[in-house]
Amino acid sequence: MENKVFTLASGMKVAFKKTNSSVAYCALCIKAGTSNEPADKHGLAHLTEHMIFRGCEKRSARSINDRLEKLGGDMNAYTAKEETVVYCTVLKEDIAKAIDLSFEIVFTSLFDEDELEKEKNVVADEINMCLDNPADFIFEDYEKLLFKGHPLSRTILGTAASLKQITSDDIRAFVKERYVPANMSFVVVGDLDQTAVVEMVEKLLDKYTQYFQGSKAPAAVTKKPAEQFFNVDKTRKFHQANCILGTRAYPFGHPDRMALTLLTNILGGPASNSRLNSSLREKKALVYHVDASYVRYSTAGVSLVYYGCDKDNVDKCAELVMKELKKIREVPLSDAGLRSAKKQMLAQNAIASEYGEAQALSIARSIVRFGEYPTPELFRKKLQAVTAEQLQRVAQEIFAEDRISRLIYR
Repeated sequence: MENKVFTLASGMKVAFKKTNSSVAYCALCIKAGTSNEPADKHGLAHLTEHMIFRGCEKRSARSINDRLEKLGGDMNAYTAKEETVVYCTVLKEDIAKAIDLSFEIVFTSLFDEDELEKEKNVVADEINMCLDNPADFIFEDYEKLLFKGHPLSRTILGTAASLKQITSDDIRAFVKERYVPANMSFVVVGDLDQTAVVEMVEKLLDKYTQYFQGSKAPAAVTKKPAEQFFNVDKTRKFHQANCILGTRAYPFGHPDRMALTLLTNILGGPASNSRLNSSLREKKALVYHVDASYVRYSTAGVSLVYYGCDKDNVDKCAELVMKELKKIREVPLSDAGLRSAKKQMLAQNAIASEYGEAQALSIARSIVRFGEYPTPELFRKKLQAVTAEQLQRVAQEIFAEDRISRLIYR
């Protein structure tokens, strides 16, 4: 039955999504993010993700890159605060090769010391590029302040100094603890047979049993970050000012998370009719870009409003943002407004989920986080259950004026 999550004997959770495309996608999600690093090995999770492409027992880095690219396919990966994801795109007849290569690099990588030193230089360049782009770095800097003293405060890339401290043995220890099937989900999206796919995943995984036999899922991070409040203004030598106003928000499993997701979309979603875009860009022409976002983690979340503007307009824009937050706290949505907001979000979600890679990534993350398959029907059901009263209560709780913290680069 489609939409079922299968748990293999190894503990890995597997799911499948049927499509009508000749292209297939797969995603391996591992609970091995920045927040799972040892405190003195900042950047370890991200560096590990880089290193799994730098050579394994039977393949060089060149061979890993060529394996799917010669077939016209693609393989990539990314690291986040609480997971690392390896994902592939291939023709559906080549899906077994993509699955096998995913397992091969994850379970048999060598982490050669010479390759590690080379890759540290690559990541150091990545850090410098990020520092040159304040519109990206400000988000990590904000969470560093908001989650101070908690593992979620760590930036994903680490620092030039912390990278120097990481050895191949550190990576091997991290992989031994975190890169185990009971700590993973695997998803395939394509025009294939579900039973055949699950059997294929299990058979290919069995080839690597010796690397994880007897392993168990590591303990989850359960400590919640302490509440932090700040108002930080930093001088940066850039033409544009970059600003975030935000606050702590709900974690993954909170019953109000869908209400806050809808609220965020109303405030600053991708549509040009979002309240913040209408106020700051369309009416006042003070910004080129403004948006609201809600990021969920296992122990906490963060709700943000970001905008970039001329340095002379920073405070004027902040006043307008606070005005919109006050309005959404004090004035409940009408029945017609609520129906329209839900319709818009349902359509946005449906359009975004048409892309097979996005589906594979979303399902894999959801299974690792919640143990459930995020079907459109489930999304619709949860969204339709949100009421105007719930939205206003959430707005009053999350966007209370005395809870807002600011970080400004100008």
